[in-house]
Amino acid sequence: MKRVLLTTLFLAAFGAGSASAAELCNVPEAEWQPKEALQKQLEADGWKIKKIKIDEGCYEVYGTDKSGQRMENYYDPKTFAVVKAQQD
Repeated sequence: MKRVLLTTLFLAAFGAGSASAAELCNVPEAEWQPKEALQKQLEADGWKIKKIKIDEGCYEVYGTDKSGQRMENYYDPKTFAVVKAQQD
């Protein structure tokens, strides 16, 4: 009986940890702004957008910034705040 209980607790904890780690942004879709608005904002800042897709609950943007540096950034879909940024 203890073994079943421990196994169940372990699986529940492991599953919960995996689910929370999978989402970088945790915003209900009803609160998302359109990705076209993000694209307009970035282009106004001098970006050239190659692709915008959804990954880990965020908008993931591939492009070059105003200095020509290749970028891959994650944005909160509600606020457009940068959640994660990396240069290629």
